[in-house]
Amino acid sequence: MLHIFQYQPLRLITQTSLSSMCLKLMLSRPVAFAQIWKSWFSSHSLLGKKNIILMGPPGAGKTTIGRIVGQKLDCPVIDVDDDVLETTWNMSVSEKLQDVGYEEFLEEEGKALLKFSASGSVISLSGSNPMHAAGMQHIKKNGIVVYLDVPTTVVMNRLKSKGTDRIVGLSPGISLKDILQFRKQFYKRWFDIRVLCGGDVEAEVVAEKVLDAVKRYQDSELETFVSTRSSRSGRSKEDDSHKLYFSDVVTQGLALDGGLFVPERGLPKFTAEEWQGLIGVTYIERAQVILERCIHPADIPASKLAEIIETAYGENFSCSKVAPVRHLAGNQFLLELFHGPTASFKDFALQLVPHLFAYCIPRSCNYLILVATSGDTGSAVLDGFSRLHDNDKQRIALVNFFPEDGVSPIQKSQMIGCQKENAWSVGVKSDFDFCQTAIKQIFTNSDFTGFLTVEYGTALAAANSINWARLLPQIVYHASAYLDLVHQGIISFGSPVDICIPTGNFGNMLAAFYAKMMGIPIRKCICASNENNVLTDFIRTGVYDLRGRKLISSFSPAVDILKSSNLERYLYLIANEDGQLVTQLFNQLENQGHFQLRKDLLGKLQQDLVAGWCSDEDCLAAIHSVYSTTGYILDTHTAVAKVVADRLQDRTCPIIISSTAHYSKFAPAILRALRIAEINQNPLSQLHLLSSYSALPPIHWGLLETLKKTGNGDHQVCAADMSVLMSHIETLIQNHFM
Repeated sequence: MLHIFQYQPLRLITQTSLSSMCLKLMLSRPVAFAQIWKSWFSSHSLLGKKNIILMGPPGAGKTTIGRIVGQKLDCPVIDVDDDVLETTWNMSVSEKLQDVGYEEFLEEEGKALLKFSASGSVISLSGSNPMHAAGMQHIKKNGIVVYLDVPTTVVMNRLKSKGTDRIVGLSPGISLKDILQFRKQFYKRWFDIRVLCGGDVEAEVVAEKVLDAVKRYQDSELETFVSTRSSRSGRSKEDDSHKLYFSDVVTQGLALDGGLFVPERGLPKFTAEEWQGLIGVTYIERAQVILERCIHPADIPASKLAEIIETAYGENFSCSKVAPVRHLAGNQFLLELFHGPTASFKDFALQLVPHLFAYCIPRSCNYLILVATSGDTGSAVLDGFSRLHDNDKQRIALVNFFPEDGVSPIQKSQMIGCQKENAWSVGVKSDFDFCQTAIKQIFTNSDFTGFLTVEYGTALAAANSINWARLLPQIVYHASAYLDLVHQGIISFGSPVDICIPTGNFGNMLAAFYAKMMGIPIRKCICASNENNVLTDFIRTGVYDLRGRKLISSFSPAVDILKSSNLERYLYLIANEDGQLVTQLFNQLENQGHFQLRKDLLGKLQQDLVAGWCSDEDCLAAIHSVYSTTGYILDTHTAVAKVVADRLQDRTCPIIISSTAHYSKFAPAILRALRIAEINQNPLSQLHLLSSYSALPPIHWGLLETLKKTGNGDHQVCAADMSVLMSHIETLIQNHFM
């Protein structure tokens, strides 16, 4: 067996002479000594006895980058091709390939890897090593596998410039591109860390990125979460023993002080080259790259995250592009977010979050998820949690509270029809704001939550957009929409776009702003409201005022909201993480019904956000106008955004309008907009009537199937009373978990 052990960097210096030299340097140049010692200690504590294993396609630069990393860490560097394979075979790799052929070569290569061991080294694999499972399992046991992810077009250009005309697997009828694409599945199976490598990035820069990525991998302490109502200056060293990580905030949902969780060090930044490397890849690949950077591998390893993302988006969406961008008219583009199983943008988070949640929670406790919805969240969360594995359903249940008379008939039918053995819908005789406030109060009621834990072994968790995990998938589709416009040749990377979103709870808008912070060139985020336009007034004046305001039922019920929960995260950000100020503002809103931003904060806000609103009449008129001119039917929420975009855009750059739901969900309003005189009250009849229009897009497949199967089933209805809601929760726990 070939062994390469970790060597001592100063192995030629005796212990006595080393001590003498260190003492002289420490006394004569203490600053220089401290810097050298800090550098040496940092490098070797980073590596220890583990290996850094560089993996990637031919032409990724593994050998060059490996040498640079080895020099920086002052440790052995091993190139598998040169130092292992050719040494073992006594011939070049290309000669061996020609001698034994493709399949035998992979087996021989794997055998050589199985006989190899090393410690404290930087190892550059061959491009085909990852295709031998046993060999990779062996080498991975004592190493951190770093995937140098280089765009396929870049790799092909590099190989062409080198004159490389033979790699493992290349044969007549099989192109180089096909081989590179085929190999990606093996790279994705084995890596611990991904490092994005653009075409023009220097090897020195990539080597630094490798070291940074390894440091991040080894130190999950860097990625903790805090409440929006905590202050940096107010945090003590005692808080270190109560640090919260991604897996904690997914399960906890709401902070104990009533605030919302945010990453303490902010979101990761992508370089322009890294974003450009994602232009030609699929939505699922974009999602994995972005979420890997937002979720520490100590919480969810990259391989498990890839499995979850594939489960969420692989087969559950009717469009292969998952979130396609469609040209509407002029400089306006629609981001279609309704191709999931329940026909709204909520599917992007709620096909993913249940699996994240199931992975993160401890096995020793049962969990009841509480959800408040103004319409679309209900069916999406019910569908998402119903797709868990059976053993997870036994320990995870869900109750969905919605305003009994505040959602569309089809939305209600869908929520009732999506009920499963571990998921139920409860109609509340009130509005969404009551439902949402009630859930917040239940979470902060320590007597009640403690009673549920002690008496029934059950903890509560949230799946509303107040849960941090709900926001991350939304960042992905805003970034993806921009990359699609670049891919389609509409803009070049770096050119700005505006984004217009129908906004209620501010989660979708916040996710767009986060995408901007991560490096997507979004110029303005346009907030579109209906007649419940408290956000519009706030963005224009800095005054958030609920005094004397009553919720107005509209044709766009998902934005019939007066208290926008995720606004708190945004204000925390622009207030330089001043949790005391955020606490003051939202306590004042809760107790007095209003607050006012300082002038400087209003200035910051208005640099990011623009706002407008439209009436129900204008909404219906927009639906009719767009259908008449393009044959495309907007849903009522997208129509709100279209009206506001028309009024506020300056037409100097493209504007992406978030199409947050399929029009099928709001058939009565759509039929009215299309000026149909008689509307049948049966939801299924309404969909059949709409389908006769042969419009774009066609009737949503999932919604139609749900209504065909279930119709209007049974559901519970309760009064708008906290004690009644808590009683419902206890009863559901008794019935499911006991």
